[in-house]
Amino acid sequence: MGWLVGRWVEFPVAALGRLVYLVLAPCLLFTVVAKADLGVLFSEPLLVSTAAACVCFALYPLIIRGRDKGTRIVGALAGGYTNANYIGLPIATYVLHDAALVVPIVILQVLVITPVALTMLEIVTVGRASVRSVLATPLQNPLIAAVILGALVAVTGVRLPTVVADPIATVGEAAVPVVLLVFGLSLHGQRLLAPGSDRVATIAAVVMKTAVMPAVAFGLASALRLPNHATYAVTVLAGLPTAQNVFLYAQRFSAGLVLIRDAIFLSTLACVPALLLIAYLFTRS
Repeated sequence: MGWLVGRWVEFPVAALGRLVYLVLAPCLLFTVVAKADLGVLFSEPLLVSTAAACVCFALYPLIIRGRDKGTRIVGALAGGYTNANYIGLPIATYVLHDAALVVPIVILQVLVITPVALTMLEIVTVGRASVRSVLATPLQNPLIAAVILGALVAVTGVRLPTVVADPIATVGEAAVPVVLLVFGLSLHGQRLLAPGSDRVATIAAVVMKTAVMPAVAFGLASALRLPNHATYAVTVLAGLPTAQNVFLYAQRFSAGLVLIRDAIFLSTLACVPALLLIAYLFTRS
């Protein structure tokens, strides 16, 4: 729909992206984290998911050299940052039959990975490298501030008045469709893997996300001797495509925009055969 709209109407894509970044996504993250059980952060499946993501984050910059630091950070995120919200929730619900399985990954990504990634992007693009700026940058980011506030509500058990909680939740519900529309708008007038784009870096990120990450997750889960259903779950969740959130981060800091746009699109297509293959292999075992 976003792509079709982009063909006939001229929309300020950057302005819509900032609306999501500053208002819609923070409301969504606050609502999700405030209702979450933070105790799920201390579990073996989450340890496997974290380790698999870290392996991809570490391998990508070693494989892809000669690019600017911002592009390498965005590429690393493309290879290991899972679309746990927009695609993970329906997959967890209809394939794994338990939507709660994806919640620990959402919390990990927004509480740990996102602050680290945004701080690194801030440093390499803006040039702030002092200890004070490193500590202050995450707190100045609306996404991280929303997660911290949501975590405080979850830990303390505070119940917000309906007059406050309902508007926040309603605004947050707009984040998913608007993010997807912005992504579709960004595709208009662009050619996938166009000449001059960083094809090798993009393909490497897609392979890392849809093949390497689930393989690493399966290997780690097997080494820890997790139950078969838990091993299946972490492998499936590791094979999810790159999150659209990374596109927002890239847009915010003008780093690796073409790479992440193509990586999100291609990994979303590639995850279908990847997940079917995972399901087939598990039914054969």
